[in-house]
Amino acid sequence: MVRIKYNTFIFDFDYTLADSTVGIAKSINYALEKLGLAPKNTDEIRKTIGMTLKETFRILTGIESDSVSSDFIHYFMEKADEVMVDNTDLFSDTVLILEQLKNEGFKTAIVTTKVSYRIVEVLEKNRSRHLIDYIVGFEDVREAKPAAEGLLKAVKALNSEKEKVLYIGDSLIDAKTAQNAGIDFAAVTTGTTAAQDFKQFPHILIADSLTNLFAGLRAR
Repeated sequence: MVRIKYNTFIFDFDYTLADSTVGIAKSINYALEKLGLAPKNTDEIRKTIGMTLKETFRILTGIESDSVSSDFIHYFMEKADEVMVDNTDLFSDTVLILEQLKNEGFKTAIVTTKVSYRIVEVLEKNRSRHLIDYIVGFEDVREAKPAAEGLLKAVKALNSEKEKVLYIGDSLIDAKTAQNAGIDFAAVTTGTTAAQDFKQFPHILIADSLTNLFAGLRAR
C-alpha cells in the first residue's frame, strides 16, 4: 500500500467491517417477543443497525418508556450473548485490508455502538484480533455516536493527531460522528445508506467496498 496522508484508520463495525444482520434480527425479535410485542421483518431491522439499542427500540416500536426500553435491552443482550458471534460474518475483504494496514504500520481502531467484548469475540473467531489496536464500545462512552466522544477517545488512545486520522463508516450516524469530531470521513455503501445520501456531509471518498475505498485513497 502506497503512502497516503493518514497514519490512523478508525472503523465503524456493523456494515463497515462485518454483517451481523442475522444475529441482530434474532436478538431483536427475541426481545420483542419477551415483551409481548410483534416481531419486525429484516428490512425494518436493517435500517436501525448502527443505532443504539434504545434508539432502535424507539424506532421499531414507537415506545418512549425508559423502563420498557431497558427491558428490551436486557432481553436483546441475553439473546445476543447466545447467537451474535455465530451469526456475524466479516466482509470478504475485511481481513485482507486490515492485514495490509498492519503490515504497513498504520494504526487501527474500531468505534461502535456494540459492546466492545462482542467485537473482540468476532475478531477472535476470525483470528484477526491482533489487527485492531484499540476498540471503543458502547459501554466505554457516556455519549454514543454521533457524539464525538468515542472517536476522540480512540484518537487519544492511539496517540494520533486528528488531521492524520480517517474515520470509515457506512451510515449517516458515522458521517455525523466524524463531523462532530473534526475528523476526515470516508463512506462505504455496504450498509443501507446510498452514496447520494453521504454527499450532504464532508467526506474524502465514497466507495462500494473497503477494497475500492483504499484503492481510491492510494490513487489520490
